[in-house]
Amino acid sequence: MPGHERMHALLAATSRHRPRLRIRVAGTNGKGSTSNMLAAALQAAGLTVGLYTSPHLLRFNERIRINGVPLTDAALLGGLERIMPVALAAGGSYFEVATALALDAFARAAVDVEILEAGVGARLDATTAVPADMALLTPIGLDHQAWLGDTLRAIASEKAYAMDGCRWSISAPQADEVAAVFQAFHPSFQSCDVLHWPELAMSGAHQQVNASLAYAAVQQLQSLFPELDLACARQAIAGCRVAGRLQSLQVGAAQVWLDAAHNRHAIEALLPSLPALADPFDAILVFTREDRSLEDELALLSPLAKKVVYRRGDAGGDTHAAVTALQQELAAHPGGSFLVLGSFITVAAVLRAYTAS
Repeated sequence: MPGHERMHALLAATSRHRPRLRIRVAGTNGKGSTSNMLAAALQAAGLTVGLYTSPHLLRFNERIRINGVPLTDAALLGGLERIMPVALAAGGSYFEVATALALDAFARAAVDVEILEAGVGARLDATTAVPADMALLTPIGLDHQAWLGDTLRAIASEKAYAMDGCRWSISAPQADEVAAVFQAFHPSFQSCDVLHWPELAMSGAHQQVNASLAYAAVQQLQSLFPELDLACARQAIAGCRVAGRLQSLQVGAAQVWLDAAHNRHAIEALLPSLPALADPFDAILVFTREDRSLEDELALLSPLAKKVVYRRGDAGGDTHAAVTALQQELAAHPGGSFLVLGSFITVAAVLRAYTAS
């Protein structure tokens, strides 16, 4: 496929192994949560699962996991030694090299299942350079318009390519115009029902959608893996936790929640769940990159907090901006409740500051 030439060159330098099942996960928000939930369910059935997600929070190794265990430094360095000469010659990107490293590691471990989270879009994404059996499409919203287009229809058209060549394609509920694009691209695609999950370990009504999408995949896969037990899978999905998704930190007497919501679609998904966390928050702190703006979204958040702090800058402000702003709010309200929203870089900065290394 045009746009995958560099990936094909990189893959020629890796170990090759077609797992029993390869799954692509694409969408605007919820990809990481859905991927982790599905991995947990399949691992609970005794399958060896390779999980590739991005971006990472604290260490690159988090992106490549086998049965939940991040790739070791030794394995990572070994993969780089094999792949980098080809990557340099072909002009491979950071994400393309990371994807090749993941596929190489999964091949060497001979995993049963690979779950590959797309980076941006799907049509030209590195994860669609290899054939897949199943595609999962999380909720679609406006994001990365510079690469994917300015309308939902345009963005859906790019992300629909996750379904290319797949036997099974399942989507979270989508806007009508998005569903129409998906239906035209893959007529047999299904939309999952959103189930009730009172037992979810991760907070947020939007996680009910992600859990339901992962569970719909498990139901479909029973024909391929008879060992899948639906009750066991549901328990594994419900117990799954992913860092940086309404993650709660106790800082002295204060309660701090962190979430990597950095676009309107993600913030809107969070809104219904926030009053149950604090009513109101003493402060909501929002950080974005210089090339983004969330000024319009502040009006959605302001009724939920006594104060909203908003900063723009490189990668969501310098890496200390979120920590400094949070420290100031904690000093003013030592026993308060706070919500920090921003990129994974923002969330990582706060985690490093307030959790043990």
